[in-house]
Amino acid sequence: MDFHAHGKLDELDLRLLAALEVDGRASFSRLGGVLGVSDQTVARRFRRLSGEAGLRVVALRDAERLGQDQWMLRLRCVPDSATVIADALAKRPDTYWIGLGSGGTEIVCMTRPRHPGDHDDLLLGKLPRTPSVVEIRAQQLLHRFYGGPTGWLRKFGALDKEQIDALTPRHHVNASAAPPGLTGPVGLAGHARIEPEDEPLLAVLERDGRATYPELQRATGRSESAVKRRLAALLASGAVYIDVECHSEFLGYPLAAVLWITTAPSAMHAVGQALATHDEIAFASATAGPSQIVVTVVVRGTAGLYAYLSGPLGRLEGVQHVEATPFMRRVKQLTYQHAGR
Repeated sequence: MDFHAHGKLDELDLRLLAALEVDGRASFSRLGGVLGVSDQTVARRFRRLSGEAGLRVVALRDAERLGQDQWMLRLRCVPDSATVIADALAKRPDTYWIGLGSGGTEIVCMTRPRHPGDHDDLLLGKLPRTPSVVEIRAQQLLHRFYGGPTGWLRKFGALDKEQIDALTPRHHVNASAAPPGLTGPVGLAGHARIEPEDEPLLAVLERDGRATYPELQRATGRSESAVKRRLAALLASGAVYIDVECHSEFLGYPLAAVLWITTAPSAMHAVGQALATHDEIAFASATAGPSQIVVTVVVRGTAGLYAYLSGPLGRLEGVQHVEATPFMRRVKQLTYQHAGR
């Protein structure tokens, strides 16, 4: 993917973002060492990106690794009501990736229920009782092809393999091969696990994934060494990962859209794997519902969306039907609501 001079960021900005995607908690000095610049330069760039490009580093729970349900909701609303409903959804801790589409009458939202009753409360309680919601479609996510810990920024190719290897946390390298007892909290079914006593730790990291160990120590009441061990175990198990958010328009990609893709059941996996390799794809998952696959595409504009739909996607064997929902406005990404965006 060509990243030169298309957005408002230069090559060092992009390399820094890519480096943070590899290890969002790496120190400025470590980042600078790998990128070949001083830690002061890294700190200055980090502050500017945070202020101007919406850079945030946050911890996220990996619902798929935790064996938890995830749902993609499509809400059709009466005109002039979608913004209010989307903003209310954004305040919930079990929602993320909320966007307004279809001329401002449709909301697309991912939900990640943290407790057994959350999903029922939202789908069977609050939303049906909202008069402005005309239609609710809920599709359960079945299998992730791309996204989660695998971020979109790596598709820019801003870092070489040596830099990626130098930044990759040690617990990521051998986590898949190590016995469960050495990689952290893993349940009997092989899923990662988050304990109730982890909640104060995660509450801080979900606001700031780069929170210092003294900050985490104060929030949890544990010793600094205990906090380090527990966070390393959670990251190694895959229960939690550190993600990077940045407004894609600063990378020269201002338009995002959700595509609802219909395939034959026998073609679903092959299509999903092929989609994961496309530069435009930031997220792809198999779903249960009217469509078999849902993806998020990020493109340079309307012409870029047309080029993708009629080109790489249109030529993909096994794709039978595609419905596109361009986002007019992104209301929430990751754990954070965008005010006025």
